[in-house]
Amino acid sequence: MTVCFILITIGIIWLLIDYILSYFNSNVPKEKNNKGKFAILIPARDESRVIEELLNSILNQTRKIDSDDVYVIVEEESDKTVELVKNKNMNIVFRHDLSKKRKGYALDDAIKEILEQKKHYDAYFIFDADNVLDKDYIKNMEKAYESGYDIGIGYRNTKNGNDSVIAAASSLTFSMINTLGNEHKTKCNNTLTISGTGFYIKGDIVEKLSGYPFNSLTEDYELTLYATLNDLTTTYVKNAIFFDEQPVKYNITINQRTRWIKGFFEARKKYIPLLLKKEINKNFSSSFHQIMGVTPYILLIIGLLGILLINYFNVKNTIILILFVYLIMVLITSIMVLKENTYLNINNKMKIKVILYNPIFLTTYIICLFKAILNKDVKWLKIEHSKSLDTSV
Repeated sequence: MTVCFILITIGIIWLLIDYILSYFNSNVPKEKNNKGKFAILIPARDESRVIEELLNSILNQTRKIDSDDVYVIVEEESDKTVELVKNKNMNIVFRHDLSKKRKGYALDDAIKEILEQKKHYDAYFIFDADNVLDKDYIKNMEKAYESGYDIGIGYRNTKNGNDSVIAAASSLTFSMINTLGNEHKTKCNNTLTISGTGFYIKGDIVEKLSGYPFNSLTEDYELTLYATLNDLTTTYVKNAIFFDEQPVKYNITINQRTRWIKGFFEARKKYIPLLLKKEINKNFSSSFHQIMGVTPYILLIIGLLGILLINYFNVKNTIILILFVYLIMVLITSIMVLKENTYLNINNKMKIKVILYNPIFLTTYIICLFKAILNKDVKWLKIEHSKSLDTSV
């Protein structure tokens, strides 16, 4: 029992150190930028059912984007997406090597093709084909760019959070990343956690890299680690809202999150040794945070599981402990939902359901962890998208 409490104590202390250190970071832009020319990149293999809504939302931006600056990446000319894109007078980029199935490779193909054409963009916005942009998205993100930030991240809302409690809980994952993480990191000038879509990266960076070399199973987390290592400045723009379709079925979220976890380890294997060698500087807190990773949470889980096993024959205490942990997680979810209440595209009935279900959803990450560890060949599985933006909330 003592060992379990020691593990829990170490985990809590580690998290407290991480939190305190965050206030001593000073990784801020050196200079402001003038108004820029922006490109939009959209990987879109077989996404004809949803992409038109995204393309229309791009054309309807209050800060106008030229159709000729939008690049949609597909694999084959027979893809119905091609005709939809051409009807909008936007660019089609065909994949170069179809054996490389990951999103990062698609983005790399597009950027290399743009650079070969001697085109220069001040920033590249990256979206998934199932996204829909609020009309002021680019306008609000432009303010972050003009402030000098290398990477800007928008507010990831849900298109279909009312379809199922699975979709609602999945959408809360990104609310947690932003509300419980990126808001604080922005205030303290720490490197943000980039999550998949709805962000920009400055053109000078990809030009220096001669493409987009982030091609792990989680290219977004790989970019996060690269940004930390190279002291890129990042910011969270909460009023730059975009909407994203979430899986409605349990097995799809298991596959998706298994890929995330596998990619998490894959990216860390590459970058953590480099971060360990990095000198202490203005972005030390971000480096410490990434080196720490999920270790404190694992210590907390092991400690709690140890207490449960020790109390195996004490059913009453076990039930009390499980109930206590569940209620704590319900409380955290409730606080997050209340804080995001005016933003979340989820109705009140579903908010109540997801507050009660989210703790269970989070515990299933343990299943995903074991699947990621046991399966050496986790692949990027396509998720079918078909939902339009739910505006009934």
